[in-house]
Amino acid sequence: MPNDRPSPKELLEAVRDHLQNHVGPELKGQAAFHLRVAVNAIAIVERTLEDGATLNDSETARLQSLLGTNETDLDQLNRALAVKLREGAIGEDRQALLNHLRQTAEEKLGLSNPNYLKRPLDKSKG
Repeated sequence: MPNDRPSPKELLEAVRDHLQNHVGPELKGQAAFHLRVAVNAIAIVERTLEDGATLNDSETARLQSLLGTNETDLDQLNRALAVKLREGAIGEDRQALLNHLRQTAEEKLGLSNPNYLKRPLDKSKG
């Protein structure tokens, strides 16, 4: 990727800032809601550009360990995990599986909504 400026991250940040701070205050109702959705989508792309590769590497390493393989394709690793789960072949590694699933879910939540995991749990539900 070229090193020209503005970088893709800087462009996204500028667009997000413009929409949020200059366009957003002018909108009401459904248009304002749709703008907030668009701004959130841009923020997800920004976080993914920043952290996505690292998170994919982390998930790949956990799956390689869990499955005992050197496979590097994340989609293939997830398919292999699904096969093992359907076959009931993960039984003895249940805690490692749960740790992997929890970590993966938290990392994906961190990209889509980083504030979600900071919220206190409502113990009255569930």
